[in-house]
Amino acid sequence: MSDTKITQRLLLRLREERETGLKGGIYHRTQIDMAYNSNHIEGSRLTHEQTRYIFETNTIGVTEEAVNVDDVIETSNHFRCMDYIITNAEEPLTEEFVKHLHSLLKAGTSDSDKSWFAVGEYKRLPNEVGGVETSLPEDVAQDMSALLSDYRSLQEKDLESVLNFHWRFELIHPFQDGNGRVGRLVMFKECLANGIIPFIITDELKMFYYRGLREWPRIKDYLTDTCLTAQDDYRDSLAYFRV
Repeated sequence: MSDTKITQRLLLRLREERETGLKGGIYHRTQIDMAYNSNHIEGSRLTHEQTRYIFETNTIGVTEEAVNVDDVIETSNHFRCMDYIITNAEEPLTEEFVKHLHSLLKAGTSDSDKSWFAVGEYKRLPNEVGGVETSLPEDVAQDMSALLSDYRSLQEKDLESVLNFHWRFELIHPFQDGNGRVGRLVMFKECLANGIIPFIITDELKMFYYRGLREWPRIKDYLTDTCLTAQDDYRDSLAYFRV
């Protein structure tokens, strides 16, 4: 079966399992694994088990160690972000779409109470990623518009197209915080939209993923191979759940 057919079946299954509330299927696993790994890469201290518990019960349960409230809120919010991209996978990628993801992710966090932190809007203060300077606040709207225009102009989008978009997005770093998680959500959506087997960057792949982003202009194989490894892992899940 072609990747396009598999991806179409996956999207249908994700939607069906979400709507019926099926437990223990591919939707269930994807939600937990995506939220745990993407948040953990960004510093969340919640365990995989705690993430699963939040998804299944909407509570944190009893823990021996103090739990960061923002970690809990952003985990719960991440589940809503995944639902949003599953529902709207085929929709065009726009500035409004990306901003809405950020708004969903950061809603109700301590950041949302800060006057200088613009939830669902582009950053107001300069930031950097991995010691690399990113787009200045006054340039973000123009840079994002150009990125999205270039991406939408592609007649066909393959894995390299999605990864190149992700690299440019992270170099712009349009939001004050949450860029990595929003960027990885967008990658998952665009894979679903374009017949590409999606993937989850795990915490174990984090350093290879960072190296791949850093070296993308020079050696594309680093990021490509990392994402292909993650894709193989997700293929195993699809095979197990008979997607």
